[in-house]
Amino acid sequence: MTKTNQITLGFEFPKLTYRLWKVWRRNLDVFMKTYKVNFVPPLLEPILYLLAMGFGLGSLISSSASSFGGVPYIRFIAPALVSIAMMYGSFFECTYGSFVRMYYQKTFDGIIATPVSVEEVIAGELLWGATRAVINSTIVLAVVAAFGLVSSPLVILVIALSFLVGLMFSSLAICFTAIAPNIDFFNYPGFLFITPMFLLSGTFFPLSILPQPVQIVAQAILPLTHAVNLTRALILGRPDMTLLLSLVWILAVTFVFFIVSINLMKKRLIR
Repeated sequence: MTKTNQITLGFEFPKLTYRLWKVWRRNLDVFMKTYKVNFVPPLLEPILYLLAMGFGLGSLISSSASSFGGVPYIRFIAPALVSIAMMYGSFFECTYGSFVRMYYQKTFDGIIATPVSVEEVIAGELLWGATRAVINSTIVLAVVAAFGLVSSPLVILVIALSFLVGLMFSSLAICFTAIAPNIDFFNYPGFLFITPMFLLSGTFFPLSILPQPVQIVAQAILPLTHAVNLTRALILGRPDMTLLLSLVWILAVTFVFFIVSINLMKKRLIR
């Protein structure tokens, strides 16, 4: 198979060096210049959800706590809010954010003019997307802890999990960015991919109450389902061996799409 065919198929292993951290550091420096603005949404959003849905809606369904694993509704949705922050932080950073840097600011072109390779630029973007997931989810986790909704010391593992989940969603996002003709294109994955996960991944109600075909799709296709399963188990202190399946699923998807995303974006940048 020729190198061109490998790139077309999207399965050529990228050649990466320490220089990819230069790209990551550049994005961090830019982020820190506007950190006050970037910290406000992930801080206020979970507070509103916990007040409106946790206390408000939760008070109306408190009698059916057994439907939520024997915990109050607010404790059921709190881990999901952390997982949603992982998804939003990484996915939108590597769609809208990466597209702006690539297309409007021409940042990628400027970096590629240095010894940093195309592959390292993209990998740096992916790592930065994962870092945004860590930042956003840590803020939400702090809010959840402040509300007294953390039940286990295993919660510390959520930070490591958020990087992995963030890398997965960053890789998926870069695939969309690589084929986006314009910035409005991201309305499609936002509505057709992110919104279904937001609603149907065991976030605000158990998957078990959904029709069987929807449950199968959620478990087999929607990445957020597995992130919610793991996050909920760590925050509530209910680890289970079956959660290893979710971890393996996330690792496999991340590995595949990390490679595919770099190749798709590389193809776009060098044509």
